[in-house]
Amino acid sequence: MRILKAVMAALVISGQLLSSAWAAEEGLSLDERVRRLEERLDGNGGLGGRFHLGGYGEIHGNFESGGEDKVDFHRLVFYVGYDFSEWIRFNSEIELEHAFVSGESDGEVSLEQGYVDFLLSPGFNVRIGRFLTPLGIVNQRHEPPSFNGVERPLFAKYIIPTTWSSDGVGLFGHVGQVLRYQLYMAGGLDGSGFDPVKGIRGGRINERPSLNDPAVMGRVDLFPLEVAGLAGRHLLRAGVGAYASGLDNGNGGEDPGKDGDIFIVSADFEYTFSRLDLKGVWALERIDGSDVTQDGAGEEILGWYLEGAYRWFPDSWKRGRLSRSDSTVFVRYEALDTQREVREGVEEDPAGERSVWTAGVGFYPVPNLVLKADYQVVDYASSRAADEYRWNVGIGWQF
Repeated sequence: MRILKAVMAALVISGQLLSSAWAAEEGLSLDERVRRLEERLDGNGGLGGRFHLGGYGEIHGNFESGGEDKVDFHRLVFYVGYDFSEWIRFNSEIELEHAFVSGESDGEVSLEQGYVDFLLSPGFNVRIGRFLTPLGIVNQRHEPPSFNGVERPLFAKYIIPTTWSSDGVGLFGHVGQVLRYQLYMAGGLDGSGFDPVKGIRGGRINERPSLNDPAVMGRVDLFPLEVAGLAGRHLLRAGVGAYASGLDNGNGGEDPGKDGDIFIVSADFEYTFSRLDLKGVWALERIDGSDVTQDGAGEEILGWYLEGAYRWFPDSWKRGRLSRSDSTVFVRYEALDTQREVREGVEEDPAGERSVWTAGVGFYPVPNLVLKADYQVVDYASSRAADEYRWNVGIGWQF
């Protein structure tokens, strides 16, 4: 009852204030009053121009050999951003995974990004907060309309786990249209979470990462066709990234006592010519420290993939409701080995080395919504692990 009275009082006071404001402008037209109100909102933190809202999501249907068929509202993500000024900006990404969160479910609510940018000049800017670790392709752009296939590549799960966030501070910028760079110092990985099959995925710290063994990371992206003056006919981006971290880090500063280090180097490219899209990524990870590798994690981990896609939708079909539509067919080959090298005395897991063929189609009724279907074959190098076959269907969007 007290809450109801408080709400009613607030409404009355708000109405009186609003009435006073409109009375002070009694001689103005309605349009002019609305315009002035919008200006006040823009200048005092209202929605007009300062707030940025968006998000993405995807729903999957997975039909696997062995009968593990399911429908999965895999993720729903919301973007919230705010411009404090033209040179100070906040961005965030909040994710709900698998539709439901409880102590017994796989569901998760997490802050994937949340950082403040200080935009000092095109070539020199400062970022503070939680940002995407600058490795690979999908970890940088993981919205469903931006990648082929229902599920993200297996490479983006176990080699460069996606989404992989880091908490820290760094610099970023660009030199014309030719070069972009990122350089950060942040909390490192937890070596106790490394796995013989899942690689470094379990080493991410999603809550309060320790700074006991911090990480240094960065990447450079080049656009060489801009230099040659061919960017109008071809699009090419080539990037290299590196990551180095100690491994004695835990959540909330409770470090696991794992003495070790990891170094990652990766390279990737994306090339477009007319309707053809090609992309590829490669990464090598070296782990030093018996505290980590004695439990079966590889001393060396290697992975890569190549993908080709063709946008086949005829221009003659792009009319009426299909005026902004498109469709792609694609094929991707991945190779992963999470135990490329193991320490002496450690037995290799038969599921550690595998390759994946994925072929499928995507239909875009509009550019930011896609219907997907694909077929995957996971081929294990060891005969002791059974190969896997699965159909996937899904829908994804971004707004």
